[in-house]
Amino acid sequence: MNKQLLENPLLLVIDMQNVYSNGQKWECSNFNRSLNQIKKLLESNTEEKIIFTKYIASDEPQGIWKNYNIENSDVNLDKWLNELVDDFKELQKKYKCYSKSVYSSYSIEQIRKAASDASCVVVTGVVAECCVLSTVMSLIDAGVYVIYLKDAVAGVNNETEEATIKVLEGLASLHLSIMTTEEYLQIKLN
Repeated sequence: MNKQLLENPLLLVIDMQNVYSNGQKWECSNFNRSLNQIKKLLESNTEEKIIFTKYIASDEPQGIWKNYNIENSDVNLDKWLNELVDDFKELQKKYKCYSKSVYSSYSIEQIRKAASDASCVVVTGVVAECCVLSTVMSLIDAGVYVIYLKDAVAGVNNETEEATIKVLEGLASLHLSIMTTEEYLQIKLN
């Protein structure tokens, strides 16, 4: 990996909300592993710009999102389920946290601007098969280099999480790197 790509990274923490935590309706199987790896990144003092996102259902959904919101109205109406987990809730005061009502975090204007100003975007969070994958593809389409931290991303289950990595492995290394949090920190801190 070209070290220049790490000169000014953006750390993107996608949708680490209560609804995806253990025992909740949209539980991701490796949520706690991802949570711990993201906390390690936040504590590492590697000086990335850091942005959090939350999925919040739109008040005016378009097309199929109308049906999606009806089917998931119990989640959409539960304030606690939609909040960032306690480990990150207070960090909303220190770092930016933007809401979105679609899968891709790249749909947020401020994230598009931050990504274009960064040397790369380090992607973490949930859901690997949905919001994370959609965001990665949008970033790549925009010409942004992506570092996908596979142990800091959680999927619905191990199989679909691995399938997402397989899809990403098919992309050119010119577009992204897939690595663990430890590998990223070793490169960044050395």
